[in-house]
Amino acid sequence: MPKPGIHPEWYPEAKVICNGEVIMTVGSTQPEMHVDVWSGNHPFYTGTQKIIDTEGRVDRFLRKYGMTSASGAKKSQSKN
Repeated sequence: MPKPGIHPEWYPEAKVICNGEVIMTVGSTQPEMHVDVWSGNHPFYTGTQKIIDTEGRVDRFLRKYGMTSASGAKKSQSKN
């Protein structure tokens, strides 16, 4: 049995609010929780994720140091 007077009040039906509307109820020590992002509007879960970096790190590295695959193929052909 928990000691009386030392635990926070428990709200079994606490409301989670996003953009002014209640999206779910959970148990919490706060009666209301305001969130900006949840699984219903997060780009990863909705499939609307926009990838900013469209090229890979390896391609960027190769281009930065002049080791593109096309120039590497030309070098190997000129040796034969």
